[in-house]
Amino acid sequence: MRELHFLRAGRLVWQPQEPPGLLDADTAIVRPFLAARCDGDTLPLHRPVSRALQAGIAAGLVDPVVAAICGPVPFRGPFCIGHECVAEVTAVGANVRTISVGQTVIVPWAVSCGTCPTCQRGLTSKCDTTTAGRTLAAYGFGPASGSYGGMIADAVTVPHADYMLAPLPPGVPPLRAAAASDNLADAWRTVVPPLAERPGGRVLILGGGAKSIGLYAAGLAVAHGAQTVDYLDDDPTRRRIAENLGARTGPPSGAGPAGRYDIAIEATSRPRGLRRAVRALAPGGICTAVGYYLATGTRVPLMHMYTTDITLRLGVSHPRAVLSQLLAFLDHTGFPAENVNTLVADWDDAPHAYPARTTKLVLRRDPLRAGGAAG
Repeated sequence: MRELHFLRAGRLVWQPQEPPGLLDADTAIVRPFLAARCDGDTLPLHRPVSRALQAGIAAGLVDPVVAAICGPVPFRGPFCIGHECVAEVTAVGANVRTISVGQTVIVPWAVSCGTCPTCQRGLTSKCDTTTAGRTLAAYGFGPASGSYGGMIADAVTVPHADYMLAPLPPGVPPLRAAAASDNLADAWRTVVPPLAERPGGRVLILGGGAKSIGLYAAGLAVAHGAQTVDYLDDDPTRRRIAENLGARTGPPSGAGPAGRYDIAIEATSRPRGLRRAVRALAPGGICTAVGYYLATGTRVPLMHMYTTDITLRLGVSHPRAVLSQLLAFLDHTGFPAENVNTLVADWDDAPHAYPARTTKLVLRRDPLRAGGAAG
């Protein structure tokens, strides 16, 4: 078998590997046939950040948790990359009861057991069982986050398979759910629960850093009845996608006065965007930040938040906690999440395609069985 390995910025190669075996009776083996690129993967792909992040950590300018996730020299290759996929189940352990060979499934980016107190609270990416001794247990980040490898591979081992694997409903085209492992589920948590608490709320999305997450959030906000959805971004292609999903769009300097929105999604990955999103909220508003804020000195307007009664949420996504609800929504509504995809490339071209400077890349190959069509 082979895996796609990240070597350095802009440089990836296929590497031969021994096929994985079942770790225990609760494990499954899957074969990904769609792999979407997470917005965060572009950080090391498009610029040589490893030594700069190492120096920043040593100088106290970059938070040391980055090393705990990505290694003491963050994103130093080689490691198997990728953590969003739709896959076929090819083998299951003796204790696996709800998942069977041949099923099409979503594999969450973070590994979780489903039974520990933290998983039961919905914080599945901080599972007590799998993260013992580390910050995250995840695919595609290198050995600091575990020995799980990445998802752009011919075979991927999935522990706790009955809990981890989410079957794709037969009526959902796989391309529609290509990012459900992370980015689509991340967008879900930014708008769907807040809108349930604030029916018909006004939503602002600041896009550009977490490129696809902001777009998914815009479409989901429209689909869940937001009164207003304003999507601001300097990229005209993303603005067109947001418009096609039903949002109003404009450049980053656009939108109305501060204090207007009930919900804000900060997807610029910049401290300035974080501060702007917070100040755009009406009293009692909620801001969810989905980007990376690596610096130790990121400033937040706490006194403004205090006097306006604003909630700021940020943290890793917990896709397994929402996947059943998300996939049922895709099945019942036909929400066109695939419209966010800006490049669908052949699986074999992954070393050249994965670093492409595009908003949402998906790698595709044929599934083993005809019923699991990749389109």
